[in-house]
Amino acid sequence: METGVSGPRIVVGVDGSPSARAAVRWAARYAGLVGGGVDAVAAWELPGTEAWSAPAVDTDFDEENARQRLTEELREALGPEPGSVRALLVRGHPAEVLLRAAESAEILVVGSHGRGGFARALLGSVSQHVAQHASCPVVIVRAATP
Repeated sequence: METGVSGPRIVVGVDGSPSARAAVRWAARYAGLVGGGVDAVAAWELPGTEAWSAPAVDTDFDEENARQRLTEELREALGPEPGSVRALLVRGHPAEVLLRAAESAEILVVGSHGRGGFARALLGSVSQHVAQHASCPVVIVRAATP
C-alpha cells in the first residue's frame, strides 16, 4: 500500500466513531508537519464468515456504498479538501487489516474505541490489539468530550 507522497506514510483507522474522526484529524495534522501522506483505512468483514456456522446476516455487502461512507467520513473530519489523504476500504478483521497496512508506515493512528464495545472502556479491542502488535509506533486518540 504505497501512496504517491514521497514523505512518511501515516496509517489511520476509520470506523465512523467520534474517536476515529479525531484520529483522522490528528493524522492529517501530523502528516502536514512531517510532509507525509495519510492512508485512511476502513476494514469490513461479513460476520460469521470466519466461523464454522453460516452467517446470521445478509451476506450482500454494498462495497460502493461503503466507499461513499468512507469518503463522507473523511470529509466530515477534514473538510471538502482532504489533502494528502488516500481512502482505502479493505476486507478483513479491522485489527489485522490495520496491522498489515502499517507494516511499512512511520506511525499508526487509531481512535481509543470504536463503534462497538463498552463506552466506558479505556481502549477498544482494535486499539488495544494494534498497540500490542504493531511494527511501528501507535498513537491512540480519544474523542473530545463535550
